[in-house]
Amino acid sequence: MTTTAPGTAPSQEVQEAGHADILIIGAGVSGIGAAHYMRERFPGRSVLILEAKDGHGGTWWTHRYPGVRSDSDLFTYGYRFKPWQGPAIASGPAILSYLDEVIAEEGLDEHIRYRHKVTSAGWSTADRRWTVEVTRADTGERLRYTTDFLWMCPGYYNHDKPHRPQWPGLDRYRGVLVHPQRWPEDLDVTGKRVIVIGSGATAATLIPAIAQDAAHVTMLQRSPSYFLAPPSEDQLAAELGPGELTFENLREAHIAVQDTLVKTAREDPSALHEFFMESMRPQLPEGFDIDKHFTPRYRPWQQRIGVVPEGDFFTALRAGKASIVTDTIDTFTETGIRVSSGEEIAADIVVTATGFTMSLFGDVAFAVDGEPVDFTDRVTWRGVMISGVPNMAYVFGYLRYSWTLRADMVCDLVSAMLERMDAAGATMVVPTLRPQDAGMERLPFCDPENFSAGYIMRAQDTLFKQGDREPWIHFLEYFQERDVLPKADLDDGSLVYS
Repeated sequence: MTTTAPGTAPSQEVQEAGHADILIIGAGVSGIGAAHYMRERFPGRSVLILEAKDGHGGTWWTHRYPGVRSDSDLFTYGYRFKPWQGPAIASGPAILSYLDEVIAEEGLDEHIRYRHKVTSAGWSTADRRWTVEVTRADTGERLRYTTDFLWMCPGYYNHDKPHRPQWPGLDRYRGVLVHPQRWPEDLDVTGKRVIVIGSGATAATLIPAIAQDAAHVTMLQRSPSYFLAPPSEDQLAAELGPGELTFENLREAHIAVQDTLVKTAREDPSALHEFFMESMRPQLPEGFDIDKHFTPRYRPWQQRIGVVPEGDFFTALRAGKASIVTDTIDTFTETGIRVSSGEEIAADIVVTATGFTMSLFGDVAFAVDGEPVDFTDRVTWRGVMISGVPNMAYVFGYLRYSWTLRADMVCDLVSAMLERMDAAGATMVVPTLRPQDAGMERLPFCDPENFSAGYIMRAQDTLFKQGDREPWIHFLEYFQERDVLPKADLDDGSLVYS
């Protein structure tokens, strides 16, 4: 069956593509994990994943720049059900191989539809289902799926539109301009002068990977970041005895380390600042101005901490293959960048490692019973669902711990909620403000005093809100939530079943 809106061309016909009991959007780490748990807990239900890109892996599919790697340990970033085998900090290709194994072992490939970009999703209370419209990137076809339960797992940033400020003079620059999110496969940095704009994990990962071949690499940063240089061999594994060296023990050991860092950042940020400074100082060139180039304007863990295994970023600095300029950009020139001090830095290649553009639920247009959903008017339910939006869950991981630690727990909570619906014979569940929540203060998606990463701050006015009490809050830490989320009360009146 096909339908055509009045006045549209035949190419705009929408073809009925079928029904899935559970429809997952996104075949990255979150979507693959969700599919595993849904098929394990509900073997009688059909599960389908729609993925906009050509392959699975999400951020690991998109980011192909030299040296790309995790900034979380893989013993906690890996799935609870699939023990990670390898070093704690892993390369992008190694993580993709791990996800390949999961897909193969679970037989998920037949449940994934690639190049299927979701454009709209509409809920009908009368029909008790979602209607999801999709455009196929390879053929241009428009398809329509229906589902009883919609699970949004597309990640949190736009894979096609990275953030790049519009600096003065950008159109005059005659060299190569590239963003790590769109790294050309044939880009050769050998013998080239390279500027990397940015001070985050991407910059510190990319620079040591290209410094040996490039003539020189300059990291141009507006302000510094914190960095941690763990050994490449897993020190925690070495500290465990032969009988203790299990995946579970390694996972808990890495969680304990992260707990300590996060709690110290909250309780004694000055002590953690000194720890970072003193751990970096001996790895920098003699006389290096650590105050200027490595003292951030924010508290430790108010933004992500860059992980540089074995201090490879610092090694490039000591070898003179890389340097740091801390200044603002005055203008691009034909041959490089002039900074506000007046210094001009020559560059054959400029890499803009300037971050993400946030994308809420893949920029899908949502409607409930024909009314468009304005998410800025809605609040989160435990960082898992949205007020007034039925039968829809989403995954948003931790800001300071591994993403997947939370993704696993969200899957447990959604499974418990679906089982609760089955037990009650309900076909619809919707987060609803209770009478006692009527005057609840609406707070921003993210409190800048808690976490102030630029990609979130730039998008605050486009995102949903949170409340001032449970269950209408999110961004708890793992050490707070690991006991709270599994025990969440599904019958406290904040979820309405029917």
